[in-house]
Amino acid sequence: MGLRINDTAPNFTADSTVGPITLHDWIGDSYAIIFSHPKDFTPVCTTEFGAVAQLAGEFAKRRTKVLGVSVDKVEDHLKWKRDIEHFAGSPADFPIIDDTSLAVAKAYDMLPADAWLPDGRTPAHTATVRTVYIIGPDKKVRLTMTYPMSVGRNFAEILRALDAVQITDGVPLATPANWVPGQDVIVALALNNDQAAERFGELDIKLPYLRFARSPVA
Repeated sequence: MGLRINDTAPNFTADSTVGPITLHDWIGDSYAIIFSHPKDFTPVCTTEFGAVAQLAGEFAKRRTKVLGVSVDKVEDHLKWKRDIEHFAGSPADFPIIDDTSLAVAKAYDMLPADAWLPDGRTPAHTATVRTVYIIGPDKKVRLTMTYPMSVGRNFAEILRALDAVQITDGVPLATPANWVPGQDVIVALALNNDQAAERFGELDIKLPYLRFARSPVA
């Protein structure tokens, strides 16, 4: 069975572009996002890691560390970083780990059902290693996304999802369809109307089971 929401994120120690990393220690009391990729020096991956580099300030504002996973060696990652930075126009300072053993890809269930992993593998052999995990400070998996090799990720959506995870973390709130920061949120049914109003202020009651309140500050 694959890794599920609220599972503890598998811990690992791996070499990276900033030295050895032990995941749980590296996360500390922050949120973290793991991005995985099929291989270095591939076109979609370069645009995606470029997007991560450009959004460094946005992740920092959200107390979120970013970790790249690619199935190549650190020496290749360091060379690839130059291409990423050239494309993005921003420094790619986030760590990228060496997963040549595929230990992380397997622990996080990142491989496609028909994965074929010969020596000298190409990106096609690990075609859907294009996965996102949002992990909380408690080291629990909060959100996952998986894309096929042909589909580049939407990083505006990843930031939106991170905002939604953080604003509802540990409180009886949820976000509605297409929610963006600043919009109203949904109050959980665990609270009756009086309790909800006392905690979150005036309610906008659309239906007995669909009650909106102003979004708290993240």
